[in-house]
This record gives sequence, structure tokens and C-alpha cells, in this order.
Amino acid sequence: MPPRFILGSSSPRRLELLAQIGFSPDDVRPADIDETPVAGELPRDYVARMAREKAEALSLAEGEAALTADTTVAVGRRILGKPADRDEAAAFMRLMSGRRHRVLTAVALRYGGYTRLRQVQTLVRMRPIDEAALERYLDFGDWQGKAGAYAIQGAAAGFIPWIQGSFSAVVGLPLSETAAMLAAIGIHGGTR
Repeated sequence: MPPRFILGSSSPRRLELLAQIGFSPDDVRPADIDETPVAGELPRDYVARMAREKAEALSLAEGEAALTADTTVAVGRRILGKPADRDEAAAFMRLMSGRRHRVLTAVALRYGGYTRLRQVQTLVRMRPIDEAALERYLDFGDWQGKAGAYAIQGAAAGFIPWIQGSFSAVVGLPLSETAAMLAAIGIHGGTR
């Protein structure tokens, strides 16, 4: 019998992504942890630590498996988390304007005394964004609550001419890797 599938995230995007490939969690239990980066922490280390700590913070009963994830945007060694306000969102967008950045997503699966971790890196290029376009974007408000101040599936899509890697990982969950991790413990998706 497969384990009960617990999603340790309150992200509606992650629920939608899982549904796209036929997965429906038995329960949703968001993990409440401190997501502050440690001084000098590299983006890859940070995102892995966040996914692992979220998985390990959840209370699980016998026969339950928890899936958690974390996504961050990195420009060089700098972590661009969720902007605190409009000014920080503007600063993030100006920093990424006309250049490439990395979107890092880590997925943790805790089951049977073990926590398995997978990381996916996607390169994203933003075209140069003029001030008028930036102001319109900020007015739209799509930056709120989003790592790096944007959602690739939202209003910022008009600024992104190409990506190299996993689109779903940029949205918040690398579907191929996630499906493989769940299948390895007997949880299978399907088609709708």
C-alpha cells in the first residue's frame, strides 16, 4: 500500500503543478520555519536547506510521506527572496534586467526515516526593462509574495525571452523529478 501523500506547502502553484501530472495530496500541511538565509550562505545551499528543514519540521504519522520544496532566484551569489515591498521588488527587477539569472528549486521527500533531496537549476534571461514598463509591472502587483519579485507564468512573462532548464521548476516544482521521487516510494500520478 502506498504511503499517504502529504504536501508540506501552502503554495497554490505547487498544488496546480501536481494536479497537471495527476497527483493529489491526501493532506496539505504547510511547514512553518524561519526562511532567513545564513550570512554568506550560497543560493544552492540555502534552497536545499530550506526544502530539507520544511520536510523535517512536519509531524508525520506512520505511513505518511511529506513532499516539500523551496525556490529562490539568484544573481551571482546573491539570493533574491520575496521582496518586502515595492522598492525592493523594483531593485530586484532592475538587477535582473538585461541579464541572466538562476532559479534554483530544491525538492525534499521525507519517508521511512529518510529525507531525499533533488535540486534543479534553470537559467532565465530577462530582456532589458525600461522604467515605464517596470512601473506598470509594479503597479500590477504580480511581484508580491514571489521569489525574485516575479512569477514566470504571470505578468513578468513578457520580460523573459528564453529559459534553459525546467519551466515547472521556475514556477515552483520540477515535475519530472518530483514524479520520479514519488514513484520511487509507490506514489503514482496519472492523467486526469
